[in-house]
Amino acid sequence: MRTRAPLATAALAALLATTTTLAGCGSGSPPSPPSGVDLLVVPTPDPDADDFVEVVDNPWFPLLPGTRWEYDVPRATTETLVVEVAAGPDVAGVATTDLVRTSADGTVVRDHYAQDTAGNVWWFGREGEWTAGVDGAEAGLAMPADPRRGDGFVTGRSTSGDEVATVERLDGGAVVPQGEFDDTVELEVRDAAGLPRREVYARGVGLVLVGETALVDLTRPE
Repeated sequence: MRTRAPLATAALAALLATTTTLAGCGSGSPPSPPSGVDLLVVPTPDPDADDFVEVVDNPWFPLLPGTRWEYDVPRATTETLVVEVAAGPDVAGVATTDLVRTSADGTVVRDHYAQDTAGNVWWFGREGEWTAGVDGAEAGLAMPADPRRGDGFVTGRSTSGDEVATVERLDGGAVVPQGEFDDTVELEVRDAAGLPRREVYARGVGLVLVGETALVDLTRPE
């Protein structure tokens, strides 16, 4: 994984220049420059296995074996989504951890992640859709070790285009059926088609809210 320069792409700069800040956001401190994560190339076309560790324990994006999240999906034909952690494949020479999402109708989606030695979590692909290192796809940043308001980064580069995230808010909090969370990071994520979604992550828990889909139950490893 190259670490020679900060993230800087024309497409990302244009996106950040036109991104509208969500109403009421603010953390009491001025935004950091939208430089992505210092010293990282995002997405990375050449991940190095020596740059990664076995356990994904980023506090905002923990993927610890035995963890199970259950979400309520409003107005969906399958209203319950269960997410669990499993061992993933080697991708581009890096051992990954899978986040496995199972809908009530039995549909399963597996995403591949790995954490680098600095604590940043990278997205290496989605089973059956794209894989880093194949057909020009590249691993993107799923969650920085130390998110800063205003940071922007490519979460993944696939044949369909780039998905881009911006840190919109810190410590904004979230209230979901599982409970109330104060220590949070809020992202605005735009998919390859440019469609936005809001994601809220709580420290030590992970994703608690995406759009109107909310966490209703959490099982942690003992």
